[in-house]
Amino acid sequence: MRRRDLLQTGAGVGLGIGTGVGAVPIGSATRVTRGSHSETTEPYEPLARLELDAAFEAVMGEDGQFTYLATGDGFVSVDVSDPADPRILTRVRDVLANRDGGPLHLVWDLSVDGDELILVGPAHRRDGAFRAVAQFDISDPAAPVFTRAVETDYTIHNGHLADGYAYLTATDGRQNPLVIVDLQSGSEIARWSVRDYDDRWSEVDPSLYPIHDVHVTGDIAYVSYWDAGVQLVDISDPTAPTHLSTVGGQDPADLRGLAKTAVNLQATTPPGNAHYAAPGEQGELLAVNHEAWAATDGSDLVGAPGGIDLFDISDPQSPRHHATIDPPESSDPTRQGVWTSSHNFELRGDRLYSSWYEGGVRVYDIASPDSPQQIADWRDPETASFWTARAGVTDEFYIASSTGYRAEPALFVFPDRAGEQPNQPSLIASTGGTTDNDRTAEENAESGAPSSVATDGSPPDDATVSDDSVSDSALGFGVGTGVAALGGAVWWLRTRLGTDDT
Repeated sequence: MRRRDLLQTGAGVGLGIGTGVGAVPIGSATRVTRGSHSETTEPYEPLARLELDAAFEAVMGEDGQFTYLATGDGFVSVDVSDPADPRILTRVRDVLANRDGGPLHLVWDLSVDGDELILVGPAHRRDGAFRAVAQFDISDPAAPVFTRAVETDYTIHNGHLADGYAYLTATDGRQNPLVIVDLQSGSEIARWSVRDYDDRWSEVDPSLYPIHDVHVTGDIAYVSYWDAGVQLVDISDPTAPTHLSTVGGQDPADLRGLAKTAVNLQATTPPGNAHYAAPGEQGELLAVNHEAWAATDGSDLVGAPGGIDLFDISDPQSPRHHATIDPPESSDPTRQGVWTSSHNFELRGDRLYSSWYEGGVRVYDIASPDSPQQIADWRDPETASFWTARAGVTDEFYIASSTGYRAEPALFVFPDRAGEQPNQPSLIASTGGTTDNDRTAEENAESGAPSSVATDGSPPDDATVSDDSVSDSALGFGVGTGVAALGGAVWWLRTRLGTDDT
């Protein structure tokens, strides 16, 4: 069974609620061929910024005309056919509200395959939380139709849809397996854990090998297992996944028997911290990023924010390292300081589109993967903290979502060309944007129900769908769309540090 290369999803950080919804044109695009180093005197800046009340993972539809963003309580579809004027088409919320324990909350990830979309959640563990994967038909992006849902007994931080199968990260605090679900039948058909391949991980604190993300391309699932590295798993037969190779990661023998303080330090600082992995279109180049920070160990500052590694996987059983892309430098690389760790990204053609939280977005030419060249970057740490960057289907633009963590939730559209941002803010002097330090992650995650909004026609039984025909005053998601104060990254940290007791 062969699978197409898909536009994928990931996970990360979020806080806060924006004000209003509107497309704000900021500049104009210069069309270039992807991979070109063409320079221009035109300032490098966004083509547009679409304000939202919540924004997490964003993916492009396969036709390149529409973008879909997870919003904590559901998703929005956005028309980006005019990159300088993106417009919300539909908002879906209250997903599975008619189920016991529903609706689905903390929806931070979604995945698209052709005319199908899945939402997964909740993104972190909570007693009594409703857990499920929900599927929608998006053949008409302006009118998504709920088709089915599969409830689970495990938390789902990330998921991937391919050929009718949902590949889910099942966080159980023990095996932390990849679970494969046949959506048509609603049946689990297989599960695979790093402990199935190397049982020595059973002697390691499970908080050091959480299953964070999964990306499927062709017959391989790329499963990010934090300090256990990225596991390449053969899924040519989805009912019988088998191990191919491991990229990066730690030796479990070195992590066995660590004291809790050592586990805490290991979980938040490099090496390890495999957060997301995805190959290029030809399947010969793999990018792996590492979400990490510096931390204080006694009187010393140890570790650093995580970057992105490039690997040759032309032979998937023998990966070879090409190069490492370092994160932007800042005056305070700790979790309390400026966040510049790598988050979600995409490889497309000869380019890498990457997000770095308050460090902004960066585009690299990777035609020579041993020496990637940065060709464009943009940041505004006072207003934007980027969760993901995704290539457009054409070479005109790419998209990036900004979370509400110390910033303002929004969808940005950037020109896909080389260039320099004029008067780029310094991260050395910056202390980051504003944040509500008086609220905890728990309080923000449970900060109320979405506000009501007019709907167009009868909504599906398992979701509320609304279009963009309502007044601007109703266009928000309302306070409390399941946005957590410090989002996915801090949830992982709390889990690993043993403080997520709910």
